[in-house]
Amino acid sequence: MGILTEVMDPEIQIDVVNLGMVYGVDISEDGKLVTITMTLTTMGCPAYDMMREDIIDRVGSFEGVEQVDINLTFDPPWDKEMMSDEAKLVFKYLF
Repeated sequence: MGILTEVMDPEIQIDVVNLGMVYGVDISEDGKLVTITMTLTTMGCPAYDMMREDIIDRVGSFEGVEQVDINLTFDPPWDKEMMSDEAKLVFKYLF
């Protein structure tokens, strides 16, 4: 779902897809339920609630979608190597 590239980690200002935080997107057969499996850059990330609401709002705006569930996992734990090459380049200049 390309719409997830519009969801930014507010602390890093890189989207959750290019950060490698999205592990999977499952859409039910009837298209009413979208389940997103993702992780965070750190456990207890204070920005999670903001990102969660943004994901639910954006994905839930698609016609026919009635429910958006987010499965938060730390297996495998996030690592900088999960980022896209583009994100690694941006990250290198920011930090």
